[in-house]
Amino acid sequence: MMPDNLISALFPHGHTLSAGAENTLSGQARSGGRDVEVLGITNSTPLGPETAIILAGHVLKIVKSDNKTPIIFLIDTASQRMTRRDEMLGLNEYLAHLAKSIILAGMAGHRTISVLYGTAAAGAFIATALSTQTMIAVDGAHPSVMDLASIARVTKLPLDVLTEKAKKTPVFAPGVEPLAATGAVSEIWKLSDGLCAERLSRLLADNQSMNNDNRDVLGAGRGGRTMAADVAQRVEKAFVQASDLKKAG
Repeated sequence: MMPDNLISALFPHGHTLSAGAENTLSGQARSGGRDVEVLGITNSTPLGPETAIILAGHVLKIVKSDNKTPIIFLIDTASQRMTRRDEMLGLNEYLAHLAKSIILAGMAGHRTISVLYGTAAAGAFIATALSTQTMIAVDGAHPSVMDLASIARVTKLPLDVLTEKAKKTPVFAPGVEPLAATGAVSEIWKLSDGLCAERLSRLLADNQSMNNDNRDVLGAGRGGRTMAADVAQRVEKAFVQASDLKKAG
């Protein structure tokens, strides 16, 4: 089932979206006076090899068209589908292929924006929403890189300790607000305010975001990711200095 209320809010000037295999959706829409490509995954469907390869195929077909059309991803996927069968098929490679396809689209000049309207977790979250240049969260969104219970199993830290840490350190905490604090979620929108189409049009016109990943800067400004931007700047400065010394030598 397609998210009709979300589609109406984002694309009031028309669309030709249709549901596809493996709970995917695809088609075209109008936003801000321009055509956009729209892809998505619906119904909190776990992201398995079949779904990943369908979405990656759509992305690569758009890139091959060489028309630089923006791509909007509508995301509602529980997690990657962690069955033995999927793992044996090389699920990690399918997810990586999808992520790289989305990143390739951005490098090829397609503005990529994800709109998270449901759940998204773990590898499925990384391979879809986090691989776009800009991620938006709307009503019903609940992202997480890893839930606290899973983090507890991996780190061997008690769940109550992690729960306390999550209150002060957003990188531990699932949900929209913590991920917005880290800069991963760029903006949070309400479908009911009638401004989603206008906001999407503004983002599509923001060419700076195509060439500049500012999530570390957002995280620093919001207090949820205090070191990343500074470290990145220092590494870049050191690289420039090393390059200058090499030229001078």
